[in-house]
Amino acid sequence: MKLLESGEMYLETVYVLSKELTTVRAIDICDYRGVSKPSVSRAVGLLKEGGYLNVGADGGLTLTEIGISVAEKIYERHTVLTKCLVSIGVPEDIASEDACKIEHVISDETFSAIKNKFK
Repeated sequence: MKLLESGEMYLETVYVLSKELTTVRAIDICDYRGVSKPSVSRAVGLLKEGGYLNVGADGGLTLTEIGISVAEKIYERHTVLTKCLVSIGVPEDIASEDACKIEHVISDETFSAIKNKFK
């Protein structure tokens, strides 16, 4: 299953929330992302189907091994690109928004070069 940008965003959100919360639930994603329950429910179903996410009996969401791998990659891109943009004078809130857009389309080669330049 090829992930779309929205799927990557949901995985990244579960990843970030799992660092803050003992149990990540769909409502936590709704609150964090400002999206509706039906949107989260659909995304969770697709990510579960694709093998990226597990849903426990209690409704808790956990990333699978492949889900963690994708989420860590996207999260790293987000943080590095945000730092890069801030370092050239972009306000942090705008840098974070723009990094969120760029992180999904940038090639591995270009990201690696940026990461090496702005370590």
